[in-house]
Amino acid sequence: MALYQYLCDDDGPFEASSPIGTAAPRRPCPTCSGAARRVFTAPALSRASRPAAAAIERAERSAHEPDVVTSLPPAGRRRPAPAQPSPAQRRLPRP
Repeated sequence: MALYQYLCDDDGPFEASSPIGTAAPRRPCPTCSGAARRVFTAPALSRASRPAAAAIERAERSAHEPDVVTSLPPAGRRRPAPAQPSPAQRRLPRP
């Protein structure tokens, strides 16, 4: 599936997913149901690894649709692991 961008004259841009090569030149706007024309944009190509791309996507999505937290995490997960000094810092004098 590919994301295609459309532009509604009244409501602005929106994205719609369709199989590659099957995007219609016009699509109904999800807000007003008026005809929106397809806008040609640069492809979103990424050289990031799959975990990095997933983290970027989660961060972008959380900017507009943050996850709702209903409870605190378990007690064992609240404390971060102690930071390990880097090998270069081990040779520095200690106070």
